[in-house]
Amino acid sequence: MSISYNALSGALAAQAALNTVSQNIANAQTKGYTRQGVLLQANAGDGSGLSPGNGVQVGSLLRFSDSYKSQQMWRAASDVGKHSQTQPYLTQLEKVMSDDKSSLSYGIDNFFKALNAAGVDPTSTPLRQQVITAADSMSQQFNSIFNVTANQMISVQQQRSAILPGLNESVAGIAKLNQQIIAVGANGSNTSALIDQREQLIDSVASQVGVEVLNNADGTATVSLKSGQPLVVGNLSGTLAFDTTSGVQQLNLTFAQTTFKLDDTKVGGQLGGLANFQENTLKPLQQSIAEIADQMSAKVNAQLAAGFSAPGVPGTPLLVFNPASATGLLQLSSGFKTSDLAFSSDGTPGDSGNLQQLVAIKGQPITLTSLGNVLLGDADTQLVGKLGIDSQQNQAQLNTATTVRQQSEDDWKSTSAVNTDEEGINLIEFQNMYQANMKVIAVANTLFDATLKMFG
Repeated sequence: MSISYNALSGALAAQAALNTVSQNIANAQTKGYTRQGVLLQANAGDGSGLSPGNGVQVGSLLRFSDSYKSQQMWRAASDVGKHSQTQPYLTQLEKVMSDDKSSLSYGIDNFFKALNAAGVDPTSTPLRQQVITAADSMSQQFNSIFNVTANQMISVQQQRSAILPGLNESVAGIAKLNQQIIAVGANGSNTSALIDQREQLIDSVASQVGVEVLNNADGTATVSLKSGQPLVVGNLSGTLAFDTTSGVQQLNLTFAQTTFKLDDTKVGGQLGGLANFQENTLKPLQQSIAEIADQMSAKVNAQLAAGFSAPGVPGTPLLVFNPASATGLLQLSSGFKTSDLAFSSDGTPGDSGNLQQLVAIKGQPITLTSLGNVLLGDADTQLVGKLGIDSQQNQAQLNTATTVRQQSEDDWKSTSAVNTDEEGINLIEFQNMYQANMKVIAVANTLFDATLKMFG
């Protein structure tokens, strides 16, 4: 009977292998599917020294997975998420601020050109009107660009808030799958499909925040932020939320009734990239635009106040700076007229002493938080240059991260993805194995029948 038993065990093992091959081929195009295999083990003999063995058995189902390659893929996903979310904002700012007709430099230059032109005839009403028109146009350009940054601020905050529901759902899903994997594994069933689902959720989370993943002996995965705070431990999951009670978005993580305050500029992924852009690019740029408007309007108004629009009539403010308004950051003084321009230094009609001092303001220094001391005429150019560098660096980092992600995916596929050519070969080999064992069973039956006839 050992012949029949050996052949039967071989046929059953081949059948198990064919089932595994068919599962692989069926899921050749399934995203995130990890190919499987069977580990065949020879059964030892009865110890008599005359038995070659007791057939074969399926020792275990194999899941072809490399933890290192998965970790590399998740780290790359975080880098791609970080840089891809900020690039559209940087590109828009760079385009708007460097445009020949809508930049701050264009408006400032035209204003001071109008002042220069008025020096030909300081009493000319058309030339004076040109100064007021240029001042109004400059104010509108300040307001327009500042409004772009204000809209981006709103968009970034909304985008950050929109990420959290899906992120929290994925984190909870990982914890639920941990629990299912333990339960299914305890029954001796295959958990590969559940692990695939969990790894796809981890990949999704990794694109939104940077994570560290630890695979445990019981089959569960522990997921934490780069800074160490836990997101998933066993069947427990954390929840990320923004607290706005202080007037700003404070990112908090609540896990097991403990709340951690997070620096969201350092959490990585899409969430960290957006926060880093908001804090280190957008807010400083907004502040710099406001500082240029504030200091320039103060200098112009102060110089007008030092001159006279008519004998004994001191100048009045031309510009009004309003930091509380996104659409009216800089405006003309209400009711300001051409006759209010104090070009004279002593009140004498036709004198342009104070006008020359106004023209000289363009070459005076101002102080910007992001740049330090710069000349008023160069301030916007330097802001645009810094923005261009930031955009180019981010684009270069995005290109690198995208390449690394593609390479890490290819590395993962080389180990875990289904190769239909390889599976086709396995299909033929295990089919031959099955048929050969069935022939052995047929021979064993023939021998058994012949033995019975000998005693018939």
